[in-house]
Amino acid sequence: MAVQINIAEAKAKLSSLLDRALAGEEIVIARAGRPLARLVPIEKRPQRKSGAWRDWKISSDVLLEPMEPEDLDAAEGKYTDEFGITPPRSPDS
Repeated sequence: MAVQINIAEAKAKLSSLLDRALAGEEIVIARAGRPLARLVPIEKRPQRKSGAWRDWKISSDVLLEPMEPEDLDAAEGKYTDEFGITPPRSPDS
């Protein structure tokens, strides 16, 4: 059976209410007799499994490859305005 506690009492006794909830007791927090929330322990989540990309490797050649001049200019801010916004370029430029 759940124990109903008003908000003021819950504020004053939060630590002990947490201990009671962890022990398996159901604690319901109410305002003016109306239930608002339930205090329950967090379930332990299972450990995540490795995904589809777990064996994916990036060659250092790809990371060390020189940038295209246009990409380098963009990275250095050549195409940004005074606010740091890069305006879209037309396809023919």
